Amino acid sequence: MASDEELRKLRERRLLELQAQQEQQEALRAAKQEAEIQKQTLLRKILTHEARQRLTNIKMVRPEFAEQLELQLIQIVQTGRLRIPITDEVLKKLLIQIQASEEQREIRIRRR
Repeated sequence: MASDEELRKLRERRLLELQAQQEQQEALRAAKQEAEIQKQTLLRKILTHEARQRLTNIKMVRPEFAEQLELQLIQIVQTGRLRIPITDEVLKKLLIQIQASEEQREIRIRRR
């Protein structure tokens, strides 16, 4: 029967599509993991032990904020705006500045 043959071909095609999709997801997962390893290695180089501990504590409470902070720290060091290693005191000052800038954004009230 032609319909059985068509059904078999459809199943094979769908199976191949699913396998390709799974391979893409696995490659993406591996790339993300590699990027995370590189980021953590770089953070170990630019932060003192105390600063890394503070960042870990922040990550437990506010993971999204910690992720942004990590990327900002890497960018700041790469552009040469801060000397390494970044101490806990320097990290605290950066956190205060970030918090102050967030508060300024939130307080804006417009009246018409």
